[in-house]
Amino acid sequence: MTPHSMPPDIKEFSLDELQAYLKSQNHPSFHAKQIFEWIYQKGAKGFAEMTSVSRELKAQLSKDFSFSHAILKEKKVSKDKTIKFLFQVGEGEYIETVYIPTQKRGTICLSTQVGCKFQCAFCASGLKGFARNLSCAEILNQVLFVKDHVRPDEVTHIVFMGVGEPFDNYENVLKAIYRLNAKEAFCIGARRITVSTCGLIPEIKRFAEEKIQVELSVSLHAANDKLRSELMPVNRKYSLGELMRCCRWYAKETNRQVTFEYVLIKGVNDSLNDAQDLGVLLKGFLSKVNLIIYNRSDIAGFCVPLKNDVMVFESELERRGIVATVRTPRGEDIDAACGQLRYKQA
Repeated sequence: MTPHSMPPDIKEFSLDELQAYLKSQNHPSFHAKQIFEWIYQKGAKGFAEMTSVSRELKAQLSKDFSFSHAILKEKKVSKDKTIKFLFQVGEGEYIETVYIPTQKRGTICLSTQVGCKFQCAFCASGLKGFARNLSCAEILNQVLFVKDHVRPDEVTHIVFMGVGEPFDNYENVLKAIYRLNAKEAFCIGARRITVSTCGLIPEIKRFAEEKIQVELSVSLHAANDKLRSELMPVNRKYSLGELMRCCRWYAKETNRQVTFEYVLIKGVNDSLNDAQDLGVLLKGFLSKVNLIIYNRSDIAGFCVPLKNDVMVFESELERRGIVATVRTPRGEDIDAACGQLRYKQA
């Protein structure tokens, strides 16, 4: 180890890896579950707080591992009780995490990258470009911080829908998912975890092979190649036709429903014709649509759709047998849409 390098963060290690480490250091492997409990269930801030772990082992852990924390730069609380956290993860590097409470659930929306490569026209996440992937520990630190600031039992769901494209950071996101799901760690049910992608076909296929019950959400936002390529440049690499064939395969292969995210933007993709085209595109397979009312942003320059147009759009989908839900906007008064607060900070 060089003088300026840090030992690995202990949160990078799975339970099996930690057990193997303990064995290599001649410590009983059962201590791995104790350490996991202290980190992920009791919210220990460091090794010194692990009172059921021997002094000798804590000294060894402190030597061989680091123990990082999320560094809060700014916090905003909405009138609807949504909380947005801006975290600093490096010199001039910021990410956002959002806690969204409802009557029946508490959802944490996680970031997976510093910035984003994919430059969707309506999203502020990629406006400052892409810097790097977050590590597994940096992803998990967001959850630990939020749990520490709300009652832990109020965190019931996780969505990977913050800054960055989760499947562009596949390995670290998958490691984080297994930790979130593990009964020795966060113990969040797989079906309460959702990964959202802009449509990276190779990774969608790879995800199907993982054989886990995590929900898949695909950002669609247009029902034809021309408009989708304008809104989402990724469509120029993976066309709408290719993406839909992949999603149909995914639903059949996994026997799991695919959720499509569709941000309604006034005068862009919210017409009756757009709804009809979307109905044709999604006909005949296991899927549903989340209609998202555009969260006003002075950055992107788009406009919020009219309430009547939203109702007509939803009704047309339902008339065609497509399950559709209008997602209530949250945190509009605190820059809660992806990347807005980070962009203003940077």
